[in-house]
Amino acid sequence: MKLKYSLALFLSMLSTFLFAQGALKGKVIDALTKKPLTGATIAVAGRNVTTTDSDGAFSVACATNNEVTVSFVGYESYSRRIKDCNETLNVMLVPSNASTLSNVEITSTSAQNKSLLYQPASISKLAKTELTRGQGLFLDDAININIPGVTMSRRTVSAGQQFNIRGYGNGVRGTNGISSNFDGQGYKVYLNGIPITDAEGITLMDDIDFGSIGNVEVVKGPAGSIYGLAVSGVVNLNTIKPERGKTTIGQDVMFGNYGLQRFTTHFQTATDKSSLLLNYGYQHSDGFMSHTESEKRFVNAAGEFNVSQKQSVSFYASYSYSYDQRGGELTIDQYNKKDYTGNPEYIKRNAHSNVIGFRAGISHTYNFTSNISNTTSLFALGQSQNVSSAGGWTDKDPINVGLRSTLDMKFNLNEKTVLSGITGIEMQRQQAQTIGYNMVANPSDPNGYWIIGAMRSNQFTKSSTASLFTEWTLALAHDFSITGGVGVSNMVIDLNDRFYVANSTKPTRYTNTYDGMVSPHLAINKVFSKELSVYASYSKGFKAPVSSYFFIPTTGQVNTGLKPEIGDQFEIGTKGSLFEDRLSYSLALFQAKFKDKMTSVAVPLTSTTTAYSYVANGGDQNHKGIEASASYALFRSSTGFIKLLRPFANIAYSDFKYENYQYQKLNSTNTGVIVVDYSGLAVAGVPKVATNFGVDLSTKVGLYANLTYSFKDGFPISSDGLYNTSSYNLLNGKVGIARELGKHFSIDGYFGVTNITGVQYPLMVFVNQLPDAYLPAPLNTNYFGGLSLKYIF
Repeated sequence: MKLKYSLALFLSMLSTFLFAQGALKGKVIDALTKKPLTGATIAVAGRNVTTTDSDGAFSVACATNNEVTVSFVGYESYSRRIKDCNETLNVMLVPSNASTLSNVEITSTSAQNKSLLYQPASISKLAKTELTRGQGLFLDDAININIPGVTMSRRTVSAGQQFNIRGYGNGVRGTNGISSNFDGQGYKVYLNGIPITDAEGITLMDDIDFGSIGNVEVVKGPAGSIYGLAVSGVVNLNTIKPERGKTTIGQDVMFGNYGLQRFTTHFQTATDKSSLLLNYGYQHSDGFMSHTESEKRFVNAAGEFNVSQKQSVSFYASYSYSYDQRGGELTIDQYNKKDYTGNPEYIKRNAHSNVIGFRAGISHTYNFTSNISNTTSLFALGQSQNVSSAGGWTDKDPINVGLRSTLDMKFNLNEKTVLSGITGIEMQRQQAQTIGYNMVANPSDPNGYWIIGAMRSNQFTKSSTASLFTEWTLALAHDFSITGGVGVSNMVIDLNDRFYVANSTKPTRYTNTYDGMVSPHLAINKVFSKELSVYASYSKGFKAPVSSYFFIPTTGQVNTGLKPEIGDQFEIGTKGSLFEDRLSYSLALFQAKFKDKMTSVAVPLTSTTTAYSYVANGGDQNHKGIEASASYALFRSSTGFIKLLRPFANIAYSDFKYENYQYQKLNSTNTGVIVVDYSGLAVAGVPKVATNFGVDLSTKVGLYANLTYSFKDGFPISSDGLYNTSSYNLLNGKVGIARELGKHFSIDGYFGVTNITGVQYPLMVFVNQLPDAYLPAPLNTNYFGGLSLKYIF
């Protein structure tokens, strides 16, 4: 009898305990499509206990203060510490990669549906998976492997970065031709909605911490109907987003060949209504050739706050110190001999790029109604730059301020017809003092670095640009849409020459205005079964001259005949996610014509001497190309050992030619000016074929790996086609393990190898600047490894 009473008492206590624990119920859905996710894994206190049913629902035994983690293949995991077992947990998982095009949203569009599938344009999106296939510090490895038709290069270990979108030449380089090797022009770059590109259209990224970037979006082709002066495209960068419902503090370390060190300390916290990211990073490299040491220090802060149901505020602020030595470009002969000692004229002048800067921006979004909202951003940049090279020393102190304000609207015309649009303005103003010096040998140390000599130029420049833009999308029945828009831009440049020359009669002030730059855009898009789309589009864009182009210092005359470059692009394409989102693909065929491309003209003083050179509109370029990319989830499982096995590939075919393109220079005997006609020749600096293949692997226990192979065709170094690079192949790999260690710790350790086969290839090719030709990449196989440790509160 006592045994029966004891058993009854035990069962009663057990039921009371279980009742006190309760059963936590919830539902898991896709954050974008709102559809239930079947088979999502539910873990309690680090142990997998159940999966969601066909409705995305689940129920688990609950004890307060336990952490519940929800995970599903292709989505970011969600974790939350439970305070009340009686609540219903509604979990919205966010796609973690771009394998499902209908789930990947873009930054700015007039379409009501912001997913890639509904955009009538060639847009590439990189998330954590793509950004961390390589080292993740310099961004060029992620861009060059994952985005066909776009290349990224850098002048040094970690500075002088440039994008090349569909072969657009970035400007002119002195008297040497049609491409600038020192700055980025023709495209626009934004970071958390703040323009990195300055008021003249020049993009300098030495101060950007690419290691803190969590999302990259590249729009290929003219984008004036939303972004203003962007003749070749736009790059939107966003910092890492803290995971909702978590507060973490972490330390990341990385080491590699050539003295590479990277240390990052970060704090992240996010709730349903706010998020905050704080980063401090230190980065150093001894460099892989003579005089190429690099040192960086970054402090970043980014936050988002929902003030109310109608208002939200976000901000970004950063301080950076960047110092990169320049070893100079190698000649073709040096490169062929694998002589990486550099350029002695650079080294004796202690050539370098030193940028100290502060960026800040704040954005406010106000939702007037569910269909009308405004976002206004204010931003500012202050920098101190000093640069030396074979040509001397330059100090520049730019201050850039501006705003961008957009009004997003949506009108439901009937049950199946919606008109949505974006209308806005972007304005920037920059003032900068630029002082140039000659460099001379140091009398007190003849064998040491040269020192600053006499001043040779002193210019104060005020530049301002303004763009008004509007773009609208009419969404019709059967997922058919029509998009149309236009942007109107202008630029004003005022240059004050403060370099005093005795008895000079030249004017000291030069001004010029470029206005009436109208950029229309028209496109159609058809989506089939929410799985694939086809589109056709036309867009137009402009690039205005920078301050150094529009006046002639020798004559003191304004170069009034110089016109902005014009880009016209026609494109047709298709993209989709098929076979239950296993196959993701995109295909684009385009023709982009760039008119009035800028070149330089030599003016002889005598039969043997050039008096001066100036920039003029030289001719056209006709770019015809095909770009394709695809990935396929060969195997994926929520419960098996292998979670995901996914091969991917992409290819770009570029048939880019000069048309009606003439270039003036002195003849071989310096007795006069001759006209060189490049018409019909291949555009310099662009490979005809570039392709990449790879495979990603992730497992249930946290092991992951990837392997990538890249091929780049040879291409002309000079526009006359007489000098060409060689083709090359690259093989890179990376393995790692990422796991949670109990309730409060997570760890991610990895080891990677780049250039496994030890081939020779360049980081950057100097187009039309012979005898200088190559900035080489490390010649030997490069190893790196790192560890990321997080504490979860």
